[in-house]
Amino acid sequence: MGEVEISPRAYIKMCLHAARYPYAAVNGLLLAQRPQKGTEQPECLCVTDCIPLFHTNLSLTVMLEVALNQVDIWSSESDLLLAGYYQANSGIDDKSLPLLAQKTAGHIAEVYDAAVLIMLDNHKFTTNPRVPPITVLEQKDREWVPKDKNLVMWTDWETSRHICQSLLEAKAYSQLVDFDAHLDDIREDWTNQQLNTEIAQLVSVANGSA
Repeated sequence: MGEVEISPRAYIKMCLHAARYPYAAVNGLLLAQRPQKGTEQPECLCVTDCIPLFHTNLSLTVMLEVALNQVDIWSSESDLLLAGYYQANSGIDDKSLPLLAQKTAGHIAEVYDAAVLIMLDNHKFTTNPRVPPITVLEQKDREWVPKDKNLVMWTDWETSRHICQSLLEAKAYSQLVDFDAHLDDIREDWTNQQLNTEIAQLVSVANGSA
């Protein structure tokens, strides 16, 4: 497997999801740009976004299937593809790799073999972590194993870290909508376009282009 690059948007939204429900396990889907027709699969998987899924019953199979189907349809229309799965366990010291995470990521890998599995490390998750509080895993021989850290890249870690810190301190996680919240009120936007725009503006300012 080649390199994996994680964008500020994807990282920040994963962290905001975990921060919004600190008492619960949360999970979601990772998205990447879809290669143009006729072009080869890029050597680097660029995770550009994520879709927060659940914070109540992660293992409710029927709702997971509904969410996967809707996200797959929406991402296809947006020239994106399902590129993986993320999860944060409920316990601060729980570093286990749940069967649900392995199975869901494995299901995605059946369609997209470069798919990755990201586990958030609650013990390292603070408002201003020195190093990324995540573990990126890849599938080898149908087993999920940690990916070589030298192959895990960041679009801009310092920008991601600082923007995430400011949004956490501002409690911006209250804006984040996961699929659970959408099921409670279908007017809630699980694609989080408003939050995406806010993150994009902060990234632009950080990079001196606005």
